[in-house]
Amino acid sequence: MVKNLFKSREALLYIMTISMVFSTSAWMSLLNNFAIEAASFDGSQIGILQSLREIPGFLAFTVVIVIMFIAQQRLAYISMMLLGLGVILTGYFPNALGLYITTVIMSVGFHYLETLNQSLSLQWLNKAKAPIVLGKITAAKSFTSLIVFVLIYIMMKYYSVEYKYVYVFFGGVTFITGVLIWIFFEHFKDDVVQEKRIVLKKEYWLFYILTLFAGARRQIFIVFAAFLLVEKFGVDIHNMVALMFINAVLNIYFAPAIGKFISKFGERTTLRFEYLGLVIVFVSYAFVTNEYVAFGLYIIDHLLFSMAIALKTYFQKIADPKDIASASAVSFTINHIAAVFLPFVLGILWLYSSSLVFVIGASIAILSFILSFLVPKNPMQGFETTLKEKKRLAV
Repeated sequence: MVKNLFKSREALLYIMTISMVFSTSAWMSLLNNFAIEAASFDGSQIGILQSLREIPGFLAFTVVIVIMFIAQQRLAYISMMLLGLGVILTGYFPNALGLYITTVIMSVGFHYLETLNQSLSLQWLNKAKAPIVLGKITAAKSFTSLIVFVLIYIMMKYYSVEYKYVYVFFGGVTFITGVLIWIFFEHFKDDVVQEKRIVLKKEYWLFYILTLFAGARRQIFIVFAAFLLVEKFGVDIHNMVALMFINAVLNIYFAPAIGKFISKFGERTTLRFEYLGLVIVFVSYAFVTNEYVAFGLYIIDHLLFSMAIALKTYFQKIADPKDIASASAVSFTINHIAAVFLPFVLGILWLYSSSLVFVIGASIAILSFILSFLVPKNPMQGFETTLKEKKRLAV
């Protein structure tokens, strides 16, 4: 039974994902309170930190260069250990420079691991099963986050554990897991030899644009939705963790349902629901005055993240199998183009109008919704957009 586990690609995907979430959930859930309470950050400083955090994501295309020398699977293990190390060090540097440096270390590990995880998932899972399995993996991520939030709540509420020791615990688990899976798991050969150069293909243009907008939306949620709750409504660390706990519980049930929804109704319908929901949520963020309404928006916003599975499976269906590793790395870079400068720019804008930040988010969601009408009902290689479908019918 144990030997079979170490020979299962799907099991390895689960373990890598769970381990990654174990430390990043802790880092994210503590960040705003740690930055404000320990390092006295303001809106512009948190914007700078988040921009620095996204620079390694912008450089994710370098994965393609590195896998020329290190196999994807082994590089994923190294990235996991680097992620764990960055989280371990975070609590020991409660100042602006220290947080900036440890954030970059953590972020290099995280973004490389996330890029490789996506690449291996799309290579190892067949197209029919992918939405359902990815939905279950997303649920596993939520369950892991749930465990993290419970542990943080207990450690800090009842035992008053210092921030630095909380970071050491969660980062240490990820680091050790990286070492153990390297030792025990079989190394799997690629079913299709991957392209080992950076390639931008015009056939994937719609995927690239939607990925760019998804990165911008993600930044506004991660950086400013949580910061809104802490700064405007004075939400403390315990209530913030409790809110994330609720998100995780709901997502355990919601994510697998989304996977089944994608399988049944397709990527196009799912993406339209996601983008329309985002328009409503961001407009509401801009004018919210009641903290409980803000809590509800934060929960809905988080649940909409599960629908992003549709963008991954859309790409899987239109991509040449040998392009998956290269395109996954390139898509992560595209996803982070806005992420490098957006938190900094919006952080400054935040000082003058927090509402305008969310109006910009709503505008991005509207553009995404419009573009979603170009996603074919049955996307496939050769028919990546409805424009190609129309050309085929014209012929």
